[in-house]
Amino acid sequence: MTVQDIKASVLLGPKQIDTISREISDPIGSDIQVEVQATTLCGSDVHYYTHGANGDFKVREPLSLGHEAAGIVKIIGPNVNENLKIGDRVAFEVGTPCGNCKYCRIGRYNLCPKMLFRSSAKTFPHLQGTLQDRINISSHWCHKIPDNLQIEHAALAEPLSVAIHAANRAKIEAGSRVLILGAGAVGLFSAAVAKVYGATEVVIADIAQNRLDFALENGIANHSYLVNGKRGTTIEEKLEISKKIANDLIEKGDGGEYDYTFECTGVESCVQTGIFATAPGGKVMFVGMGNPIQHLHIGSAALREVDLLGVFRYANCYPTAIELMSKGKIPALDKMITHTIKGIENSSKAFEIAGKPFDENGNLVVKVVIVN
Repeated sequence: MTVQDIKASVLLGPKQIDTISREISDPIGSDIQVEVQATTLCGSDVHYYTHGANGDFKVREPLSLGHEAAGIVKIIGPNVNENLKIGDRVAFEVGTPCGNCKYCRIGRYNLCPKMLFRSSAKTFPHLQGTLQDRINISSHWCHKIPDNLQIEHAALAEPLSVAIHAANRAKIEAGSRVLILGAGAVGLFSAAVAKVYGATEVVIADIAQNRLDFALENGIANHSYLVNGKRGTTIEEKLEISKKIANDLIEKGDGGEYDYTFECTGVESCVQTGIFATAPGGKVMFVGMGNPIQHLHIGSAALREVDLLGVFRYANCYPTAIELMSKGKIPALDKMITHTIKGIENSSKAFEIAGKPFDENGNLVVKVVIVN
C-alpha cells in the first residue's frame, strides 16, 4: 500500500485557517480515492469558521471543512462493485451511515444514530471534510456526473438534495400554492424544486431585496415579498407581527393560504409566519436550522390540522439532484455560484465572502465555490 502527501485546508479556531500537509493511504475495501475538484461552502461551514464551533460541536483538532463537493476518481479499492472507473467524475454524499439500524434498513439513512458526517465536529476524532486534495470515500456514496454537467455545479447536488428531500417529505401535489421563507441557496433551490414537482404558484419572502430580485429575474419564483426588520419585544407582539406578515403573504399573487410552506431560515418569527400563512390541512416544512427553543402558536396548527414536518439533510436524493441539473430543470444554475476562489490555500478569503450577503464590491453572494 502506498502513502502520499496531500494538501489540506484546516480550521484551528475561530477564523484561524491554515494549509497543512497530511498523508493519505490507498483506499481499502469498497472505498475509492477521489481528487476533490470543487467544494461549495455551506452555512454550517461558515458557522464553524466564524465561531470555531457549530452549536454544541466545538472543533477539538484541526478540521478540514467542506461537504458539498465533486471530484475525479483516481484510485479504486479492491472490493469496489459499483460501476466506477478511474477518471470518472463523481458527486459524493459525505455522510456514512451504519447500514444496519432500523433507519438504514428502511432507506431513511439520514436519521442513522451512528452517522459519520464529514466536516462535523460532532465525533472525535473529527471526520475530515472535502477541503483537501484527495479523500477516500465509500464507492456506494459516489454518483457519476453526466458529461454536460460542470463539476462546480455537481457540488451543488448536496444543497439541492436538501430541497428535494423537503419536497419529497411534503409530497407536493400538482397545482399547489407554495410559500418559501428565506431566499438563501436552499430556499432558492426549494422554490425551483417546488415548480419541478408541479406547484403552479411559488411565492418567496426574504429580508433582502436583491435575493428576491434574483429569484424573480431568473424564474425561480412567481412573486416575492420583502419582510421588514420590525421585531416585537413580548411574545404577543411577536405573534401579531408574524400574523400581519402572514396576511400580507396570503394576498400575494392569486391569493389564498398556502398548501405548503418551506421555512428555510430557522428564525422564530418566520416559523410563526409560516404556520399562520399555511392553509388548513397544509404542511409547514422545517428546512432551516435555528434556535432549538422557540415560541410557536401550536394551536393555530393543531386546530387547522396544519402538519409541522422536520427535514434533516437528505436520503436517496442525489440521483434526482444530478438528473434535474443535467436536464436543465433548475433555473439559473450557472448563476447560483456567484463567487469562485481558486485553491484551498485561499479558503479564508472564500469563507469571508460566504459569510456576508454582499462582497466588497456590493455584489450579491449566493454560493461560493473553492476549486482545486
